[in-house]
Amino acid sequence: MRNKKRARTTIMSEINITPFTDVVLVLLIIFMITTPMLLQPGIKVNLPSTQTQEDMDETNIEVLITKNGGVLINGTQIHPSNISATIQNLVAKYPNKPVIVKGDKDVRYDDVIHFMDLARQAGASRFALAVDVIPKTDG
Repeated sequence: MRNKKRARTTIMSEINITPFTDVVLVLLIIFMITTPMLLQPGIKVNLPSTQTQEDMDETNIEVLITKNGGVLINGTQIHPSNISATIQNLVAKYPNKPVIVKGDKDVRYDDVIHFMDLARQAGASRFALAVDVIPKTDG
């Protein structure tokens, strides 16, 4: 009877990484879903289209005019009474940079001209209009 096998007691030295993998994959999915929301402004603007393109500089003063007349400067909603002061501060900070106006297709022309007049009074002298670029098709 001495030949009976003894039950071996061994210590398991492996780490179960399945729960860790699950947590990492859930975090990856969360980041994949939320990152595009952080990179783009929350207001949808339908820009006019063109087939020519110019390079954009990161320090440009970007103004978004929504179809209901709202103004966002560099991604921040600005109250109409603060537009002149905000433009004046940005023009002082970036004196040679143009004011890039991004207006929805449905924005009233009067709203764009009114904004440009306020910006000119605040010291802006260079303006550019932003458009969506349509790739050229040969044919």
